[in-house]
Amino acid sequence: MKLFKKIAFVFLIIIVLFCLGGYFYFQKKFTPPENYLKVSGIAENIPIKWISSNENPHSALLLPIEIKGINRTFYMQFDSGSPVTVFYKKSLESIAEKFQNQLKIDNENSSIYSAFKIGKMNVASNDFGILDYGEKINFDNPNAENIIGTIGTDLLEKRITVLDFKNSQCSFIEKIKEDDFANFEFKKRKILIPSVIENENLKLLYDSGTSGYELITTKEIWQQYRNKNSAIKTEKGNSWGNTLSVYSASAKKKIQFGKVTLNLSEVTHIEGTSDLQKFLMKRSGMQGMIGNKLFLNHKLILDCRNEKFKLE
Repeated sequence: MKLFKKIAFVFLIIIVLFCLGGYFYFQKKFTPPENYLKVSGIAENIPIKWISSNENPHSALLLPIEIKGINRTFYMQFDSGSPVTVFYKKSLESIAEKFQNQLKIDNENSSIYSAFKIGKMNVASNDFGILDYGEKINFDNPNAENIIGTIGTDLLEKRITVLDFKNSQCSFIEKIKEDDFANFEFKKRKILIPSVIENENLKLLYDSGTSGYELITTKEIWQQYRNKNSAIKTEKGNSWGNTLSVYSASAKKKIQFGKVTLNLSEVTHIEGTSDLQKFLMKRSGMQGMIGNKLFLNHKLILDCRNEKFKLE
């Protein structure tokens, strides 16, 4: 009997250590790195540029930027689902080839020291990450949408962000009078906004990388919210090179953010995400993601540092 108790105790210790190890592994893996951005100045009324794909006119939101020392306008995608600002390797290599000595790419550590401007706001870092992604720059076409990277929520941590979708403008400012602002969660640089649909409280991740969709949720909630017998639109999505199956259907619901109520006319679910992503979604307590499409006729103000937001 004593031997059995000792064996059971050893197994219990192993299970506890395994659980603790898993916890610290996930904490380390999904905790964003320190925010190394150095930001000065502000950017006001920066024009938003939309990318269209298939039948979706708002599939991505781009902001114009200038790299220090290069008199050209490039674009970076505004992605509130990314906790870090990164550049694309293939795009940078073609810039470095044309403008020698302006960019210092550290291929060994997949990072770069650089600085760029959005309006009158300067953003610099000794350690911008680089993804093996992107396309060569088209220098011959002055109207080309040369996308060289992604702006993440590390920038939003440094400035109050005003997304004026109604007037297709964006601002990054330092101060604003916060009347009638509501709370949201800013965990691991993820923006989790509270909402209400049919008297049910939901926590939704604002991910502008899913720009052209109103609400992306689980298949079960998708079945609950969509109009029955409505046509299902099927698309292929791309997440950093991974192909996803995207299913959208019409809906007729009301969704409330703070004191503002919007019409939810479409609901979407995605297949092809990993079991790990599904697990993390459940662990975070969020019930779905919202993109930019839901806010197209409104202004969204995000103060990530103080976890306050307002929808006008």
